[in-house]
Parts: sequence; structure tokens; C-alpha cells
Amino acid sequence: MTVRAIRGATQATANTAEAITAATQELLSEILSVNSLTPEDVISVLFTASPDLNASFPAAAARELGFESTPLICSVEIDVPGALERTIRVMAHVHTALSKSEIAHIYLHAAKSLRRDIAQ
Repeated sequence: MTVRAIRGATQATANTAEAITAATQELLSEILSVNSLTPEDVISVLFTASPDLNASFPAAAARELGFESTPLICSVEIDVPGALERTIRVMAHVHTALSKSEIAHIYLHAAKSLRRDIAQ
């Protein structure tokens, strides 16, 4: 096993706790599933949210998925003019047997435009 970082992003449908929770949980579930991981494999997760998302913490949604013992932190993304709105980004550090080239970075919905080169 080695330590790898997995990136991902998604777009919430609205600035509500429900929409932020749903988007975060969908993104994390997809990252885990596609990379054959469980919450126990995750060392830590850094979340960023675009400045227009402030109704809830993405980390709170992660705890509901089994990340209660995982260090989680949220931050605000840089407010770049014209950036994709309502965006949640994640960088998860994990224990995995996958090589760098085997890691699947997950970009969902409109966030696929952020990394067309690796989006699912």
C-alpha cells in the first residue's frame, strides 16, 4: 500500500444544506467506488467550496458517509471572476495499491469542464 491523492469536483444545484450534502456525498461515493476504496482507506480530505456556497460544510456530509474518524477540513476556493459557481472540490489522501496512473479522479456534472482531460 502507498499513499495517493485523489482529486475531484462537482457542482451543487443550490446554496442549501440539502444540495451541498447531496453533491458532496455523490462525489465522495463515486471516488470510493471507482477507486475500490472504503472510508477506512482515506487518510484525510481537504474540501474547498466556491464563495457562493455557505449553507453547509461539505465535511459534515462526509461524516454521514462513515468519515467520522477521518481528518476533514473545509476552505473557500479563490474567487476568480468567471469561475464555475456552486462548486465543491476535494483532494483526498488515501492508502491504496493503485499506481498513480490507475487512480481515477472524479469530476461530475458541470465540474467536468474543470478537467476535461481526466473527467469521467
